[in-house]
Amino acid sequence: MAMDNIRLEVMQLLEKRVDSFIDQFLMPIDTVWQPTDFLPDSQNPDTFFDEVKELRELAKELPYDFWVVLVGDTITEEALPTYESWIMDIEGVNQQDGGNAWSRWNRYWTSEENRHGDTLNKYLYLSGRVDMREVERTTQHLINDGFDIGTDQDPYKNFVYTSFQELATYISHNRVAKLAKDYGNKSLSKMCKIISGDEMRHFNAYSTFIDEIFKVDPSQMMIAFSDMMKKKIVMPAHFLRESGGGIGSAFEEFSNAAQRIEVYTAQDYIDILDRLIKKWNIDSIVDLTDEAEKARDYLMKLPGRMQRVSDRLKIPEDVFHFKWVQPAVVG
Repeated sequence: MAMDNIRLEVMQLLEKRVDSFIDQFLMPIDTVWQPTDFLPDSQNPDTFFDEVKELRELAKELPYDFWVVLVGDTITEEALPTYESWIMDIEGVNQQDGGNAWSRWNRYWTSEENRHGDTLNKYLYLSGRVDMREVERTTQHLINDGFDIGTDQDPYKNFVYTSFQELATYISHNRVAKLAKDYGNKSLSKMCKIISGDEMRHFNAYSTFIDEIFKVDPSQMMIAFSDMMKKKIVMPAHFLRESGGGIGSAFEEFSNAAQRIEVYTAQDYIDILDRLIKKWNIDSIVDLTDEAEKARDYLMKLPGRMQRVSDRLKIPEDVFHFKWVQPAVVG
């Protein structure tokens, strides 16, 4: 039987449990938080302008690299249409004739993720500390440019990617929340903290999908995991560009800013890989083919190899001035 047919059968097998996964990992729309829960109430003129004034005053205390990271995180969240359309194209996901359980999962997941960009975008707008037109241009470029995460239509590779990426975004938003709190910005801290909570639930979901696939198709799942790590997990922000720049031209400086304030670092990439290896019990999976055993061997040795490279990395200290962030924030 062709490998693609096996993957489709596995997706159809898991599809029977998707509704239970939705109940377990996603939240009812009528009870889950919404962006306006954490922002000034525009329908209350007695408090709105005072709350906006306080928001803007607190925003002045946040340093330049922090703003760069917050803007980059917001733009990445706002590029959600790209991610939804990519997942809809996975083998086993069908949105035709009413769709199937997997397309229902994707829409539900998308609706939760959509709140993140809305929340952060409104905060940036009210803060007065960023050039929103430049931010909007970058967001439109990121959606327009699309991206290729190296997964093709393979559900195994896609679920490895989403597991890794959801954990990475949890770490990033959680660290931003901590930094905001350290600067006395409790409202922004709450926003980023609750977003990070969503990302952790989503990580638990996608990593559970991988757990289930390992139970029924361990060799091909192992090979898919290894293939993704050989290619490296490409961050969605990898394709960031400002107006006038080429595709991806803004990513390196954005990444440098994130590493300088330790929101997301090369060490985090290694730690996530190590966590996934432990989460999926890679060292103890049995009945693997020879090719899968080689893939496992590669995965088990990879964190150590990456650590040796990471230990030699030097992050530039010079701050790059983005069009996104107002010069008044520098310093």
